Amino acid sequence: MRLYLIRHPQPVVPPGLCYGQTDLLPRAPWDAELKQVRSRLPPALTIHSSPLQRCREFAAALATDVHIDERLSELDFGAWEMLPWAEVPRSELDGWAADPIGYAGDGGESVAMMQVRVASALADLPVQDCAWVTHAGVMKLVLAQLLGLAQAEWLEMKFAYASVSCLEINPDGAKLMWRSDVDDALSL
Repeated sequence: MRLYLIRHPQPVVPPGLCYGQTDLLPRAPWDAELKQVRSRLPPALTIHSSPLQRCREFAAALATDVHIDERLSELDFGAWEMLPWAEVPRSELDGWAADPIGYAGDGGESVAMMQVRVASALADLPVQDCAWVTHAGVMKLVLAQLLGLAQAEWLEMKFAYASVSCLEINPDGAKLMWRSDVDDALSL
C-alpha cells in the first residue's frame, strides 16, 4: 500500500512565531497548491486529516469524505504557542536542545509523546492506499519510524508547504518513493 503524506499550505501567521497546535487558517489563495497536490495523487484516495484548520480545509478541498484524526496534529508547544521564538525563555530552549525528544515545553508535549500518538495512527493504517494531510512534525516522525532513520537525520528534515511525500509500505518494510519538494526541485 502507499501512504501519501501531504503538508498543509502555509498558515496565516507572522514569521518567527511558535504555532504547533494553534488552530490557524491556511493562507489564501491556495488554488495552485491544491492543483499541484491533486496532480500527485491517484483518484478516489481515502484522506485522513489533522483536525487543525490549515489541514482540514485543504483535505476537504481534496476529497468529500475526510477522516479527521487527532493523532495527526502537530506538536503541542504549550505556553510557547504563538510566542515569538525570541521570547521563549532561553533556559527552556536550552532544555529542549539538550533533550530534543524527551523535553516538553511549558505545558506542552514532548516529541516522545508525539511519537506515541503518530505510531498509534500508523498502526491503524488501512490496507489500501491513503493520504494524510498533516504537519511537518508528523511527517518527520512517520519517515523516522517507517524508514528507521537516525535521530539526527529526521530531526533536520524540512518539508515545503503543500508538498507530498509518497511511501510504499509492505510486510518487508517501507520505502520512500518520492518527495515533491525534493524531486521536483532536482528536475528543474
